[in-house]
Amino acid sequence: MAAGPVVGSLTVVVSPAGGTRSDPSRRALERAPLATICVVGGGAIGSLFAAHLARVAEVWVLTRRERHAEALRADGLRVSGKAEFLTYPHATADAAALPPCDLVIVATKATEVEEAVARLSGLVPDACVMTTQNGLGADQIVRRFGSWSVISAVTFMSGSRHSDTHVEYELDTSTWLGPSVEAPPAGERVAAVGELLLSAGLKAEVMSDMRPALWSKLIFNATVNVVAALTQLPHDTHFRETERLYDLGHLVRQLVEEGKRVADAAGVPLFEDPWEMNLHAIRRGVTGEGAYRHLPSMLQDVLAARPTEVDFITGQLVAAGLDHGVDVTLHLALYRLMKGREASFDLGALPQTTRVTVDS
Repeated sequence: MAAGPVVGSLTVVVSPAGGTRSDPSRRALERAPLATICVVGGGAIGSLFAAHLARVAEVWVLTRRERHAEALRADGLRVSGKAEFLTYPHATADAAALPPCDLVIVATKATEVEEAVARLSGLVPDACVMTTQNGLGADQIVRRFGSWSVISAVTFMSGSRHSDTHVEYELDTSTWLGPSVEAPPAGERVAAVGELLLSAGLKAEVMSDMRPALWSKLIFNATVNVVAALTQLPHDTHFRETERLYDLGHLVRQLVEEGKRVADAAGVPLFEDPWEMNLHAIRRGVTGEGAYRHLPSMLQDVLAARPTEVDFITGQLVAAGLDHGVDVTLHLALYRLMKGREASFDLGALPQTTRVTVDS
């Protein structure tokens, strides 16, 4: 990866895919102020953003439940795991109670973006909105509800939400962000958000073109999330290839390769190889407490019998493959299986099977 030009005091690194990465060891010159931040959603990712950013800015968490907001106001937000600290962000379940905000981070699941952004319609008109969802399509939903400028982001950090006021920080990897093609903000604003995340103790990489990053994460999620959800295996060493032909890792590799062929046909150079991303997540997650056994979000949804993000992830990848004439047999099969799994949620618990003894 070659070093690019120096813009102000921010060193920019140009990737082979055409994206850019900012050097966290240097600070930018003049940046647009980002004094007041709203994080929409108090799940694991929203909690990690809110807790970290509350150390450097005024942060409001917009929750769905008033009891959640009350708990945050009373007890603060504790982070454990990769970092250990306690912060006290503001919190409310009433969008009308939000002050004017400079940045809104939508940290809900993709299936909840429409409801979440609808609550902000007509409010915080001067804010820049940053989407962080898995898959594709969140930016278009945001634009239906306001004239905000939009930053596209994908995050690789992960955590487990133990309560309304406690999140465990499991994987301290980067958030990639850049201007959305829907309504791009000024480059200075994107760089300012990147600097803000870095100053809060998070990892961030600013890019001029987000498509290579979005597609890298799309293929990663369409593979890892769906396989985990269908097998109910955590994302662990089962997702590696071994010499045993029947091991799951071989299917994982084939799914990644199929997804890469779709990206190539769509003319999108990948920022990182999704297969290496898979292996890196497994290696990076290993701690002194034992092997990394992260439960991907789609597996958590299946275990809770709630709708998954499969339409935004695998559905988008399959649609692109069909549009470009690429054989997506494997991803289409997994997509159909996941839709069947979702349909099973309505059936409730199946009756106990009666054991039948057959005389031979």
